[in-house]
Amino acid sequence: MILRLGEISIDLIQKDIQNIHLSVYPPNGIVKMTAPLYISQESLQLYAISKLSWIKKEQKKFKDQARESNRIFIERESIYFWGKRYLLETKSTKSQPKIEFDEFNIRLYIPKYYTLEQRTHYFNHWYRKKLREFAEPLIYFWANKLRVYPNKLLISKMKTKWGSCNPIDKNIRLNTELAKKHRSSVEYIIVHELIHLIEPNHNDRFVALLDQYLPDWQIRKKLLNETPLHFE
Repeated sequence: MILRLGEISIDLIQKDIQNIHLSVYPPNGIVKMTAPLYISQESLQLYAISKLSWIKKEQKKFKDQARESNRIFIERESIYFWGKRYLLETKSTKSQPKIEFDEFNIRLYIPKYYTLEQRTHYFNHWYRKKLREFAEPLIYFWANKLRVYPNKLLISKMKTKWGSCNPIDKNIRLNTELAKKHRSSVEYIIVHELIHLIEPNHNDRFVALLDQYLPDWQIRKKLLNETPLHFE
């Protein structure tokens, strides 16, 4: 179902939950609301109107944020890794492709015959590998601290989210794009998702848990906007 507030459309889903959850998602500011079955559509419309200024503010953030164009992996192209901009150096190799980096540059060793699709696939594979290497120890640390028991870590491209957690199967999913973001922001996403194993909803209890365990979480969240946004 769609709720309309002038030019703003809100995707509405009602199900057996206790609280209203209103979110604005990157990259285009799509608005979604999940609400309890017992609340009338008229009441939800009034609730959405009360949040209208917040919705517009969040949508403006995404609209104003710098966008990363699609990479073609050529010499001197900008590449982002852990929140920092590097310049790409391409090197021809007859052996297996590999990626190295120093303080300023990322070097891509790649066979000359590799197509753009193959280069993109290899770089995404590298991003997933680096993100997993960083995330797995943090998940273990924070799971012990929070006394929760996540199942699998899944890493993939996600269209509208940095991460997700399914409280039923207890899988944590992270967006491959997080490898381009600051490590402190990645840690925030990990803690955010693990807390969903305690509190599934974004309610006052959820925020209180974030405040308790990660007091600077709002700063870490803000850092997510410092490097250009790129969702496929």
